[in-house]
Amino acid sequence: MLKSIQIGVDDHRRTSLYARAILIRSVEQRLLQLFSEGKLFGTVHTCIGQEWTGIAIAEALQAGDLIYSNHRGHGHYLARTDDVYGLIAEVMGKKTGVCGGRGGSQNICSREFFSSGVQGGIVPISAGLAFAQKLRESANITVVFIGDGTLGEGVVYESFNIASKWGLPLLIVLENNYYAQSTAQGQTLAGNICARADAFGIKTACGNTWNPEELLDLATDCVSFVRKQRKPMFLQIDTYRLMAHSKGDDNRDRKEVQRYWDKDPITIFAEKYPDDSRKIQADVEERITKVVAQADRDDFAGPIVGDETVPPYHNRVWRSVSNESSDRIVSRIHAALQRNMRRDERILVLGEDIEGPYGGAFKVTKDLSLEFPGRVRNTPISEGAIIGVGNGLALNGFLPVCEIMFGDFLMLASDQLINHSTKFRYLLNDRVDLPLIVRTPMGGRRGYGVTHSQSLEKHFLGMSGTLMLAINHRYDPALVFDTLFSSINRPAIVIENKVLYGFRLSNSAPEGFSWEQSDEQYPTLRLRPEARADVTLLCYGGMLPEVEAAADKLLDEHEIICEVVCPIQLYPLNPWPIVDSIRESGRLLVVEEGENFAAFGAEVIAQIQESAPGILKCVRRLGPPRHPIPSCGVLEKNFLPGERHIIEAVLEMMKHE
Repeated sequence: MLKSIQIGVDDHRRTSLYARAILIRSVEQRLLQLFSEGKLFGTVHTCIGQEWTGIAIAEALQAGDLIYSNHRGHGHYLARTDDVYGLIAEVMGKKTGVCGGRGGSQNICSREFFSSGVQGGIVPISAGLAFAQKLRESANITVVFIGDGTLGEGVVYESFNIASKWGLPLLIVLENNYYAQSTAQGQTLAGNICARADAFGIKTACGNTWNPEELLDLATDCVSFVRKQRKPMFLQIDTYRLMAHSKGDDNRDRKEVQRYWDKDPITIFAEKYPDDSRKIQADVEERITKVVAQADRDDFAGPIVGDETVPPYHNRVWRSVSNESSDRIVSRIHAALQRNMRRDERILVLGEDIEGPYGGAFKVTKDLSLEFPGRVRNTPISEGAIIGVGNGLALNGFLPVCEIMFGDFLMLASDQLINHSTKFRYLLNDRVDLPLIVRTPMGGRRGYGVTHSQSLEKHFLGMSGTLMLAINHRYDPALVFDTLFSSINRPAIVIENKVLYGFRLSNSAPEGFSWEQSDEQYPTLRLRPEARADVTLLCYGGMLPEVEAAADKLLDEHEIICEVVCPIQLYPLNPWPIVDSIRESGRLLVVEEGENFAAFGAEVIAQIQESAPGILKCVRRLGPPRHPIPSCGVLEKNFLPGERHIIEAVLEMMKHE
């Protein structure tokens, strides 16, 4: 047990605190009313009955402390900010809302407050926010609010492990209201709640909302512990949701709900202090009515303007590719990380087995941990938590590089990328950047088998507000990373084909051909023939060596001239360098190592048809069979698109005008 500070509550302070609780409840009730009037969108999750959790924590915090809340976060936000107008206008979808009407009820974000409707994923992000505070040696802490239903999410325990092992100033507050939406806790939750955190060596405490004064003391104790000890703590607060999970979907026993209404502190306060309660209620209603009236007059959120539109065509400037090094690709990536970490202390590298002496599965981070102790850090096997912590670090001013050991494992972190990384800039009304780099090796041809050889990048293409790059051996990857580190303002996924790590950087070309690069931030490369091309071969990353070999043989043995086009930036895609080539050849073969259904090639063809209709005389996509990748080396070689497959496809295309 923590030793209570016993702050005590005098009559004036008690009235002030209850006024805040009544304000929170009244705002929630007005939001339900507005919903019934058709003035809100989507859904509303009210915290009626749980008001004291936010108040107790907010009372204990100081300026600079951060809160990460969840779908039931209105009370937490109001307790921390008293921003009634910002909240109501936001939930009404007005541009004057705290997030410009972009976040709605479940995503209320400001500079020191974040919330999300996705359960579990907020915990590793909060750990990242706290990690940033630890790295800065700040006195501030981070608080994350979760519910008892969130304990079903595995990433919660990944985060407990990291928070405990790294000693992060993180207070995890679990609001135990006994239900996960409509499902009673007894149906889904095994064991003891606090024992979960205790298993990771995290100190625990337990309180409830039916004794507000004791809860205020306990919250102060817990915040003080985290602040002074710079360690995580877990606080379970037993409470009860007096209204429906969302709007009116409530199938709980009415007698059970009534029992909690009868013991509700605000109900008891009204009975014990009727005059004070009536005055507070009248003042609160007057304030809320004015806010609603003003918000009702405000304009709705402005129209959305995307930033991934296809750029207009202009005559591209192509210049010769000139690489200053002939080092192996793995060495060039290592050199870029080292150079930029020396330049910018905000850069951190997180991943599995990346510290020395091992230096990562493919040795990209070899010995970096010796030069930058504490900034290159081994993590548990917890892909979701790795990128979640990266998200938190990026939100809090750092530039994290998260290495996912094999691209196949990126799927384990997809929630962090799809539901969190890509949303922050939009939800925060473009007030923040999220400079997160995710590096991962993709591809086969190493005999690693079905779960370590896939090319799954297509599943992450098209996430708004992101960048996807694919390294190749004809353009210095160190330049790619230099550009990325100096300009990044959004999540970026960098695909590094594992076979290419051993290739040497080179711009050598067969006789009659030359390598050129476009005038883009991340150039498109092309192997340009002196004569007019018969076919355009489009590929990226690790497919380039196979495509080059096929183009060479097609010329030598079949007198078919191919132009090879290889973009580095896969998303957002600029199709015009590809269009430039097709204007001459009229034929396009897209070669991909991954499954080509609904993949990069399909998108390229669609954009070409939209941007320059009618220029394609013949088009084909080449990819592996729709079957898991075999482990057997002979089978894998025949399975993945290679030189032979490309030649056969081109010869077939040449039969058709």
